[in-house]
Amino acid sequence: MKNTLFISLAVALLGAMSLALSAKTVAAAPAGATDSVRLRVDVDRTVLPANTTEKAIVKIGLDCVRPPRRDLRPPVNLALVIDRSGSMAGDKIAKAREAALEAVQRLAPDDIVALVVYDTTVQTLVPAQRVGDGRRLERAIRGIEVAGNTALYGGVARGAEEVRRHMEDRRFVNRVILLSDGLANVGPSSPEELGRFGASLVKEGISVTTVGLGLGFNEDLMTRLAQRSDGNTYFVEHSADLPRIFAAELGDVLSVVARRVVIEIDFPAGVRPLNFVGRDGTIRGQRAELTLNQLYGGQEKFALVEVEVSPSRPGAEIEIAQARVSYEDALNQRAATLTAKRSVQFSASQTAVVASADHKVQADWAANALAIVKDEAVALVDAGKKDEAAAKMRQRADELSKAGSLYGNRALQEAAAPAAMAADRIEKEGLGNAERKIFRAESAATRGQQATGSP
Repeated sequence: MKNTLFISLAVALLGAMSLALSAKTVAAAPAGATDSVRLRVDVDRTVLPANTTEKAIVKIGLDCVRPPRRDLRPPVNLALVIDRSGSMAGDKIAKAREAALEAVQRLAPDDIVALVVYDTTVQTLVPAQRVGDGRRLERAIRGIEVAGNTALYGGVARGAEEVRRHMEDRRFVNRVILLSDGLANVGPSSPEELGRFGASLVKEGISVTTVGLGLGFNEDLMTRLAQRSDGNTYFVEHSADLPRIFAAELGDVLSVVARRVVIEIDFPAGVRPLNFVGRDGTIRGQRAELTLNQLYGGQEKFALVEVEVSPSRPGAEIEIAQARVSYEDALNQRAATLTAKRSVQFSASQTAVVASADHKVQADWAANALAIVKDEAVALVDAGKKDEAAAKMRQRADELSKAGSLYGNRALQEAAAPAAMAADRIEKEGLGNAERKIFRAESAATRGQQATGSP
């Protein structure tokens, strides 16, 4: 058994490309699907070492095509939830107002928007209603002033209530956007409580995007809420960046092409699924399952599953995975299904194995592996174990550097260098408040495959 994913072979010259190219992905004709989503099954190497138990990464990729015309997009059912507690005074609330105004200006008259603000208490300034000419919303946004503490949970709960008022119309993309600069100190306030709340909302088809402003908010809480609800998360250190972040988030909300996405992956005997890498899915026997709330046009979403493959003789070929993706097309509200499968070959030639490497799959795995180790490092530093945190980061950096050299994969080597530098900083200084927030935000953005406005 090999200790790491990629470093399982001696260094070999690249060659024997014909064997690598013979492994294949087969995609079945979609049942009722449009061209909005395309399904691929890839693997980190299409040729595996013969006569040995091997680990591999299977990637289920969903390429989402951007609609050719903006007027074809589904309408939006959006709640803007804005922290107006005392810590938001001055430039913060001014930029929050500017960002909210920009968001409204990007929406269409038939989109639905609610405006919720919170401090010690929660207030709905504008109930969920069509944007129309936007004047009422704009007046309400300009009138937001600061006071009180931070009833964050109550603000999100109220925003979700407003979104629910129009959920019977299945055309809508349902989203809560939460902006906060402070700790939740009124009502439920732990990451676990907010994470459970996010998980309950995604079951209803509601995602929560969180925007943490400055250095005073609880990044664990904000990222957990966004991750568990399949929303985006942002760390904005300077309030001047808020309009750009809101514009990036609206770019995602206005480009949804599929909803209620269920990914099912079946593995044959001899291929044992071990775990999802970077995402929270479930594995039961030979089947792995993952749900996503929405897919965005012009972006790729994917699932990575680490598998253990039983030994096979040289020249053998097996099917390593078969995927089925079902979803609702957001443009026409029709159910659609896609299927695809992937086969791999086995060889006694190290050269053939190295030559078969899929550098993109390896890079995606590396990014998510680093995201996981960043979260582990945060937990270790919090527990007073910064040396252990640094050692974990350095070990991952070394693995990526060696794998990058072995497979000629520049992306792995480029990822290794900043990870090694981060390990040195952690060993010397631990994690400061800003760097801790950056770690959390970068990890969440990577694991959620957040394509726009990332920190």
